[in-house]
Amino acid sequence: MARIAIATSDGQTVNEHFGHAKFFRIYDTSDSGYEYKELRDAVAACQHTLGHDVTRFDRIIELLSDCDALLVERIGAGAAAYLIEKNVRVFEVSGSIDAVLGKIINDKLIV
Repeated sequence: MARIAIATSDGQTVNEHFGHAKFFRIYDTSDSGYEYKELRDAVAACQHTLGHDVTRFDRIIELLSDCDALLVERIGAGAAAYLIEKNVRVFEVSGSIDAVLGKIINDKLIV
């Protein structure tokens, strides 16, 4: 079983840039499917006029510390490198949450 955080603005699709995400939907997955667990509020890590703020990255890392992976539509190279350095598995994907989680489960991509 894996716990996955998804950056979404509408609750239906993986459609949010990591730095702009104001919340993350949390799902638990298993071989038989997935279950929505909760919505976690976040402060967007990227401020358009100020750029990246690693303290905000750290807050998001802490917020999602029990998750095995983070799915986002987009993430900048600097943010991705920072998260990977902190042992956060982050993946750029897009599409409906149902389709994305279905593929992850069927192909055993995140265990």
